[in-house]
Amino acid sequence: MPKSCITAKLINGGVAGLVGVTCVFPIDLAKTRLQNQHGKDIYKGMIDCLVKTARAEGFLGMYRGAAVNLTLVTPEKAIKLAANDFFRQLLMEDGMQRNLKMEMLAGCGAGMCQVVVTCPMEMLKIQLQDAGRLAVHRQGSASAPSSSRSYTTRSAPTHKRPSATLIAWELLRTRGLSGLYKGLGATLLRDIPFSIIYFPLFANLNNLGFNERTGKASFAHSFMSGCVAGSIAAVTVTPLDVLKTRIQTLKKGLGEDSYSGITDCARKIWIQEGPSALMKGAGCRALVIAPLFGIAQGVYFIGIGERILKCFE
Repeated sequence: MPKSCITAKLINGGVAGLVGVTCVFPIDLAKTRLQNQHGKDIYKGMIDCLVKTARAEGFLGMYRGAAVNLTLVTPEKAIKLAANDFFRQLLMEDGMQRNLKMEMLAGCGAGMCQVVVTCPMEMLKIQLQDAGRLAVHRQGSASAPSSSRSYTTRSAPTHKRPSATLIAWELLRTRGLSGLYKGLGATLLRDIPFSIIYFPLFANLNNLGFNERTGKASFAHSFMSGCVAGSIAAVTVTPLDVLKTRIQTLKKGLGEDSYSGITDCARKIWIQEGPSALMKGAGCRALVIAPLFGIAQGVYFIGIGERILKCFE
């Protein structure tokens, strides 16, 4: 694959990620807070969560953790999309020939590659997104001492707003690099099935709108194909996303469980909250992933990266 082609793919993935995250981040925050609710619900649903967040923390409160995502989503989305294309070309003799098994294998490879960035990115993002929920939880049980272990320094005030830099530094200092990769297994367990479902489904849906004159599908068709494929894949792997969110949440509210691993997390949720708890945030995930990947594939097929590179030729 030519170097310029790889660079264009990376630019496309990066631009798509930045635009997509900016549009849907508040819904992603609501998803994280809904998934982390144990027992007594602070939020009744996505709308209730966003309204309460805006009232308590202001408009910018809905973008807690966005800086982490906006910084790392460029390499994450670029790796994901470029890796899928690389594996498709490597595994399929004819790139235009539909081969479901090879497409699924290419998606698997893309999912494995992206976790290098996804795991630490979401580890930091989740702590920042959930901080507001924990503050409300503390207010509701202010008279009870907290037994949870803070990821901030001991001298830090209890209600001090955490920062990604502080959390990352504390994790590296106390746990080493493995601290930033807590929940790696759960992240792989979510992202590999997602990619196996998403990429072949998108490729086949997008192929239905293939235009022989232009050599590709229209922007509208690519966008809708990304939305449909993304929402189906997102809802399908929601139980795995719930497990990942719970495992990666370092700071717990009073009475909330800690988990020793994926199996322990699944067992406790099933017994204490019922199987329906494994689908918490499914609607939010669909609303986040659908436009996120719709925008990603639309930008990718428009070829913004190629156009940018032409300006420098």
